[in-house]
Amino acid sequence: MKIKVCGMRDGENIREVAALGVDYIGMIFWNGSSRNVTMVPTHAGIIPDRASLLSLTVQGDLQSPHLLPQRVGVFVDEMPQNIITRVVNFQLDVVQMHGHESPTVIRNLRATLDPDIRPGIQFWKAISIANTIDLSACEQYFDCVDAFVFDTRTTVPGGSGQQFDWQLLDAYYGPVPFLLSGGIGPDDAERVKAFHHPQCIGIDLNSRFEKVPAVKDVDQLRSFLTQL
Repeated sequence: MKIKVCGMRDGENIREVAALGVDYIGMIFWNGSSRNVTMVPTHAGIIPDRASLLSLTVQGDLQSPHLLPQRVGVFVDEMPQNIITRVVNFQLDVVQMHGHESPTVIRNLRATLDPDIRPGIQFWKAISIANTIDLSACEQYFDCVDAFVFDTRTTVPGGSGQQFDWQLLDAYYGPVPFLLSGGIGPDDAERVKAFHHPQCIGIDLNSRFEKVPAVKDVDQLRSFLTQL
């Protein structure tokens, strides 16, 4: 099972979480999020702020190569050029679309980035779930994304801490694998282990493991991963 920890921006916290052996570190690039990784203007142009710069050094700071997590950038209806800029600045391995992005936008971004700018980059699409009808939105993306992230339908994209009924995913028969997201918390290890679907490749953890927005409780994460 792949483990993604999302909503991160503090460099030291990223290092601590990465050392747990998680597979993906998610950074949110959306002004509407309290976990937004900001970009600040300087005389040298637009560069990541100090916390973001620290996150860029995580690969060099880890001693064990097998512990290096991949970097996921989360975007919500962002301009393509801004996505490309973040991919370059943060050396993203995955672009996760969490808005109303069309398949055409995703195809064009992939053609721009792979192979010339970021060979092998993946594209994930978040799908908000409240009922089985919501799963019908997946079909249009079957030929352009590498994975789905099934999250809880709320008034804002992601990070709500709310769960949806995972049994709704019994109705998903698509060819694209998915990560299970939406309010998974420290007490959900047994529930996660009991969930079985042939296309589920991992889970996405965020707000319920936080001390404050964008700072994860490393001890809680360690305990949860040990239980898994």
